[in-house]
Amino acid sequence: MASKVDMVRAATKLLVMVVFLGSLMIWTMTPTNTYRQIWLPKLRTLLDSTYFGREGITTLIYTVPILFMAVLGCIYLHLGKKVNDYKALESINGGKERLALWKKPMVVKGPLGIVSSIELGFFTLFIALLVWSLSTYLHNSFVTITPKSAAEDGEQVWEAKLERTALWLGVVGNICLVFLFFPVARGSSLLPLFGLTSEASIKYHIWLGHLVMAFFTAHGIGYIVYWVATNNISQMLEWAKTGISNLAGEISLLAGLAIWATTIPRIRQKFFELFFYTHYLYILFMFFFVLHVGIAYACMMLPGFYLFLVDRYLRFLQSRQCVRLVSARVLPCETIELNFSKTPGLKYNPMSILFVNVPSISKMQWHPFTITSNSDLELEKLSVMIKTEGGWSQKLHQMLSSSNPIDRLQVSVEGPYGPVSTHFLRHDTLVMVSGGSGITPFISVIRELIYASTIVKCKTPQIILICSFKKSSDLTMLDLLLPIDGSPNELSNLKIQIEAYVTREKQQPTAEQNSKELVQALWFKPNPKDSPISSVLGPNSWLWLAVVISSSFIIFLILIGIIGKYYIYPIDHNTNEVFSNSLKSFLQMLVMCVCIAATASLAVIWNKKQNAQEANQIQNLEVSTPTGSPLPSSFYNADRELESLPYQSLVQSTNVHYGERPDLKRMLFDLKGSSVGVMVCGPKSMRHEVATICSSGLVDNLHFESISFSW
Repeated sequence: MASKVDMVRAATKLLVMVVFLGSLMIWTMTPTNTYRQIWLPKLRTLLDSTYFGREGITTLIYTVPILFMAVLGCIYLHLGKKVNDYKALESINGGKERLALWKKPMVVKGPLGIVSSIELGFFTLFIALLVWSLSTYLHNSFVTITPKSAAEDGEQVWEAKLERTALWLGVVGNICLVFLFFPVARGSSLLPLFGLTSEASIKYHIWLGHLVMAFFTAHGIGYIVYWVATNNISQMLEWAKTGISNLAGEISLLAGLAIWATTIPRIRQKFFELFFYTHYLYILFMFFFVLHVGIAYACMMLPGFYLFLVDRYLRFLQSRQCVRLVSARVLPCETIELNFSKTPGLKYNPMSILFVNVPSISKMQWHPFTITSNSDLELEKLSVMIKTEGGWSQKLHQMLSSSNPIDRLQVSVEGPYGPVSTHFLRHDTLVMVSGGSGITPFISVIRELIYASTIVKCKTPQIILICSFKKSSDLTMLDLLLPIDGSPNELSNLKIQIEAYVTREKQQPTAEQNSKELVQALWFKPNPKDSPISSVLGPNSWLWLAVVISSSFIIFLILIGIIGKYYIYPIDHNTNEVFSNSLKSFLQMLVMCVCIAATASLAVIWNKKQNAQEANQIQNLEVSTPTGSPLPSSFYNADRELESLPYQSLVQSTNVHYGERPDLKRMLFDLKGSSVGVMVCGPKSMRHEVATICSSGLVDNLHFESISFSW
């Protein structure tokens, strides 16, 4: 059975790659005269209809292939559930190791950050596509501009060339816009096909965003200079009925510039809320962009935005539900662990992300946190860790650590989102390097390996956790390696070594200092209106996502076909010279949003029944710990006699070093074994240091993976 599934998955992925290469070929040929003067007229002759008009051919060439890939991706990932077991992970061979060589850091420092060989290769190819497109467009346009042709239009040659240059800068900027929304679709079925996650792909969104705004800004400035030079500055206020709407483009550009300005690192760090709220201007940016260029041309960038809208609406539906917060742990290091109730059917992989909203602090703000629990070990509980750093987390810490603790906290969530599969078992040794709260994703990895070694009984790699903290109170984060109610499995089943470094203290705190530091555990009263965290589309979410994408788009085509046949065509007759271009674009955007909302809502309502059945099974969780009960810190007070065997194993595996930093170069170079996985999460300087060591070429057994909180 597994072999048949593997064959189907391989065939599906092959088909996806063929469609993807075909789409790339179309984009490569689009700037050429061959495409514009030969291919496109023939395709319009064959496919131009009274139902879809001229945008029908654009939809077929640019939109349908990508959405088809997204549906195939859903099928591929659904079939992967049947073969993604631990025995399969144990059998991963050198093919993955050869791929890992391409993932080694090639560039460590610079404007792009840490970039692997394969990322650098794709980035270079993408820049080559942009250069090819712009140069081809300009060459083909400039050869038609002569003093005679310019004079006939009342222009000078340089003015005509300036106008064409501004035009093609906008067209090339649209190529970047095509890919802009793919990385921010958190539940994407396309990213996993290429081994990517939404969190790791945010940097691609940042790169593309800079390129989009650079091209569009140059496009806008070019036209303003052209209008000033030709004494047509009034063109800035023109809103053409059937052509390009200049005013709509300027409104779109202003919205984009506002977003772009707040992405400056210093502004984003000091005024995060300004950055966060300004990003909602993407609605105005996209709306007026479509009105500016018309729906026929906008179909070129439609697929990425379409998939983003599907994902965004599903997230909206999930976020309307208040979830049950069972308990919290408040650590002396101003770190909080929140423990939610979840349905047993909700599965997620290590290093997954959960977005959390606390309306009593801010109704608008959603903050991402790494999940520390394991969905197999803790079937009915999901945990996240929150380090008190910004204003939002400080308010949350004050609410939970006050002398009069609250008995209920209203919380909404979106997620979990994370990697579709993990390959920890393919390494002989797994080294995890963290700084401060960067230990969070590694907690989920360790719990996953606990499950693999004790329940599945498969071979696990040796684990070396190298963690740096500023103060000794931060050592209490290591308590979170085990669940709040204790682990059912002994940590001693794992070959684990923890090297903890306290950099700003020279010696271990005294017993008197320890006695003042306690881990406070809070248990919250259940509320009938709260429900466990569940998957928005149920256990078969990939198939349901495929249904939503395909059915909503088919219904969209049917409805715009009816509107085109019986409303637009009798007026315009496919001349595009009578019917308002802006009205046509608005109607199609409205129909698209209605189709997505209707199909997604029906799918979610259909799946709510199964989620409700699972929720009833865990409606009444019994708790034995009274509210506000303090728990001693096992790591901060190392002299305490431990009753818990898992905690004993944890402490015995830990070496604490005071007043020094880890010598990462020596520690990594001393590691033996043919395959050593190196994962790092922490400050940028730490990630760069580890990446430099792994990419130095002095050893061949280190396989690097950076984890960056870059939402």
